[in-house]
Amino acid sequence: MNPAPLLDPDEAALETAVRWASQGEAVTVATVVATFGTAPRPVGSVAFFRGDGVQVGSVSGGCVEDDLAEAIRAGQIVRPALRHYGMDQADAVLWGLPCGGRLSIALEPAVPQAHLADWRERLAAGRLVRRSVRLGEAPQLADAAGSPATTGQADFTAWPDGFSVTYGPRHRLLVIGANQISAALLPMATLLGYRVTLCDPRPEARAAWGDLQALGGSSAAELSSEMPDDAVTTFRPDPRSAIVALSHDPKLDDLALLEALRSPAFYVGALGSRRNQQLRRARLMEHFAFSEAELARLHGPIGLSLNSRTPAEIAVAIAAELVAVSRGTARQMDAAAPAGHARAAASDCGTDDTLMRQGTNPAPTEGAGIAVVATAFQSPLPRCGIRS
Repeated sequence: MNPAPLLDPDEAALETAVRWASQGEAVTVATVVATFGTAPRPVGSVAFFRGDGVQVGSVSGGCVEDDLAEAIRAGQIVRPALRHYGMDQADAVLWGLPCGGRLSIALEPAVPQAHLADWRERLAAGRLVRRSVRLGEAPQLADAAGSPATTGQADFTAWPDGFSVTYGPRHRLLVIGANQISAALLPMATLLGYRVTLCDPRPEARAAWGDLQALGGSSAAELSSEMPDDAVTTFRPDPRSAIVALSHDPKLDDLALLEALRSPAFYVGALGSRRNQQLRRARLMEHFAFSEAELARLHGPIGLSLNSRTPAEIAVAIAAELVAVSRGTARQMDAAAPAGHARAAASDCGTDDTLMRQGTNPAPTEGAGIAVVATAFQSPLPRCGIRS
């Protein structure tokens, strides 16, 4: 089962936008509505701009944000509008777009504070949110049906005068076992946008956790002392959840796997050598009637094959596999990797093109609504004042 590659706007960025609006600042929402070729951010990505050009969130990570900020500071964005970037290779380089990528961005000035706050609250409650925008009208929010989270398909729709995007809540990660590996993994997972829960029923492990966490770097995580099977039940896995068993104690890890492997979590992994994984699979089949198909979901040994040795290196491998599976590239990487070599997915641009586009943004055609922006590339664009 692949997870839904739904977008989860940076909660901190959305919180900041709500605060700006509550303080009387005009907030402009910028949304990527079309990409062509390789683009830094997928369709539906958002950034929030204050009237003075200060920005949170991202639509490109490059010069595009600088141009948008300059336009907003100059008072040029007074009504909903589209802006287009990357007409050709030279222009793409100018705007910081890799490999000739192009993108179109919808701008909504003065989005109401109530709308931003509602958006934030729905996501914080773990709900799927469908945001609909018709240029010239107030944006609308609605709870989305569960289908995008169960089919694994991103949900973006373009109309002649607008678009809608389904946004998902943050991914969640349940880690079983408080040790050096989990201490290194938690800050990585947090940086990747996961809401993390750490479970360890052993008092001595929890007592030592503070020191381990200091070694790995500070990271906010909800702590649980439940037995692992109960912790998985309490966690309530969904298609945006991952569960990793890292205690290296079969009594704990297997308890978690009993529940995790039959849950809708998009990723389930367990620490241990290939030999230990074979023994684990045999135990689960013999004593708990797991099928081959159910056990095929188990990532074990856990993590991408990076020849990892240290706890930090193992944590990197786990984090990398979470990214690969969540983007649907893990199997491609497995098939492409020679035996005995680390798995990797890279194009000449240094990033997998399928990942960048998430496989959801074909070249637009006439009649595709707001996504039809090819003709706009024929018009001159303002040049970024930063790059020569």
